[in-house]
Amino acid sequence: MVIKVFLASSSGSTAIKKKQQDVVGFLEALKVDYTELDIACNEDNRLWMRQNVPKDKKPANGIPLPPQIFNEDSYCGDYETFFDAKEDNSVFAFLGLPPPPGSKEVPVEEQNGHSHREEEEEEEEGEGGEADDEATAGDEALAEEEEEEVEETDEQAREGEEEDEEQVYCLQEEEDLQSEEEEELRQLEEEEEAEAQEEEEAE
Repeated sequence: MVIKVFLASSSGSTAIKKKQQDVVGFLEALKVDYTELDIACNEDNRLWMRQNVPKDKKPANGIPLPPQIFNEDSYCGDYETFFDAKEDNSVFAFLGLPPPPGSKEVPVEEQNGHSHREEEEEEEEGEGGEADDEATAGDEALAEEEEEEVEETDEQAREGEEEDEEQVYCLQEEEDLQSEEEEELRQLEEEEEAEAQEEEEAE
């Protein structure tokens, strides 16, 4: 199975360029094999992408914008659905790929680690004065582990805040992009009307 990412190498929209970079960068970070297909330089790629994006997934104007993601011939989604899957830690399911070994075990291990440590703390408190030097050493190791977990939690919280800011920024860019697309469509319609009028006058 090959993941296909349809991109526009010469897009004049900074919003589209940023979305394409986000998708490709995240796939590379996950070490997912993918193929880039340029719709700007290859008309066949552009037509294939437009024909294979489901009608209910196309925008109001009927023209899907890059990046669009496929697994072979199966449609996966666009940037927005990819970003949602990224937020839900379900990118592999979004791509229709089996997750790598151990990818889903990390959060489970963290949860089990918390519960085991809580039980150990309760047992140590019950033993009271029977704790010896080894138990003291164990408490110190446990404290160090908890400090590391707090630091990891803080880092995850900061990453979550950065992702929230990125999502707001992307939404703003999407609104700008829609405005640009609407303006381009209006200009095209005006040009077509002008050409039609010139042909009528020429006749």
